[in-house]
Amino acid sequence: MRRFIFTGTPGAGKTTLLHALAARGHNVVPEAATDVIARAQAAGVDEPWAEPEFIERIATEQRERQLGAVPAALQLFDRSPVCTYALAEYLGLPVPAALRAELERIATQRVYQPAVFFVRNLGFCVPTAARRISFADSLDFERVHRQSYRSFGFALLEIPAVPLADRVALVESALAAE
Repeated sequence: MRRFIFTGTPGAGKTTLLHALAARGHNVVPEAATDVIARAQAAGVDEPWAEPEFIERIATEQRERQLGAVPAALQLFDRSPVCTYALAEYLGLPVPAALRAELERIATQRVYQPAVFFVRNLGFCVPTAARRISFADSLDFERVHRQSYRSFGFALLEIPAVPLADRVALVESALAAE
């Protein structure tokens, strides 16, 4: 089974790209953090990222999604525990034991392919209820993501800021070559 991670700047179009790939028949596992945030906000917590359990909740959800993903020869993941590590680093939060354990598990079991699709920013970042970050700050977060993935031994496959159809073609070409 080949599992590929998609990561990059907040608002870069990762989820849009993955929706397009899913529409073409690819098995896509959705991002956990957005759902963790949405559930907390629906329960009345305006800024769940300020809660001490936030990072652990995301790590737990990511593990459950990876382990519970529909079996397929190819799986595409909207973010990974390395992204959650980058988020903790960016927010200046401690890395909880659950995330450390998950990072160890994915490394020792080689859960994901060593090449990660790094979706480049579009030159702007549209805020949402779950994404309250300026474009300038998103670029800082992008830098932390790059450093995090490299420090965990992943290679980055750059997906440039081109039209969606071109991004889809680039990804499919890279998947065929891998």
